[in-house]
Amino acid sequence: MSRDAYQRSPANAVHSKKRLGQNFLTDSSVVDKIIKAVRPLPEETIIEIGPGRGALTRRLVQEAGRVIAIEFDRDLIAQLREQFSRQENFRLVEGDALATDFCGLLAPEANVRVVANLPYNIATAILQRLIEQRNCITEMVLMLQREVVDRMIAPPGSAERGFLSLLVEAHCEPEKLFDVSPGAFRPAPKVWSSAVRLTLHPGHPEGLQNEKLLWLVVGAGFAQRRKTILNNLRNAPTPLQELIKNHGGASIVLCQAEVDLQRRAETLTLDEWVRIARILS
Repeated sequence: MSRDAYQRSPANAVHSKKRLGQNFLTDSSVVDKIIKAVRPLPEETIIEIGPGRGALTRRLVQEAGRVIAIEFDRDLIAQLREQFSRQENFRLVEGDALATDFCGLLAPEANVRVVANLPYNIATAILQRLIEQRNCITEMVLMLQREVVDRMIAPPGSAERGFLSLLVEAHCEPEKLFDVSPGAFRPAPKVWSSAVRLTLHPGHPEGLQNEKLLWLVVGAGFAQRRKTILNNLRNAPTPLQELIKNHGGASIVLCQAEVDLQRRAETLTLDEWVRIARILS
């Protein structure tokens, strides 16, 4: 199908809603690239989050064994039901991806891959939700704001490194695939997008006993990026601060973890964050 065919809106097409952060993918060449990256298999199930007007859904339904699409916008749901009413391998779920039990949708299957063009305003929150359900999700191919993808893959010492970088590093093998210009969407966003593949590994980072504590420590460490890790841990939220004091104070904890007191959060490796959390466990 030509790019123009994707861009022509039918008379009953639903217009994007700014409050939902909707930017519909319309460029067929980008759809081709995503399908090539995903390589849907006739025996597998794929979950698509936010199918929108169905540009990517059409191709997934043609090539995958089963497609489960999750859509929040009721106006789009009516259009999608009509568009894919004859597809036996298509299931449309009306719901919020932030509250969806992805593993529960799969029964009786155990594993799934996720494909999504995520709204910029809730992309990070949905990503966290997906990672939480990594026991049934093996891989994600996502379209995100380019700066979000850059933060995901930022190495230690990079200015872009932050909480999201550590979350992805702890649970995924990220691979940036390609950049996408604003013109590939309608309406066109003001920023570039990037497609990324995230291969998930189940379980917790090696040597970690309390993952919830790890993310409390990481969050506190990045609270004020210009301050040292020592100062940020000294000013951690009350529950964490009490725990740090019970272990001798921030200086003692960092020394035991063999982390220089004057370093900043973005320079620490995942292993160093795990060492800090392990001492506080």
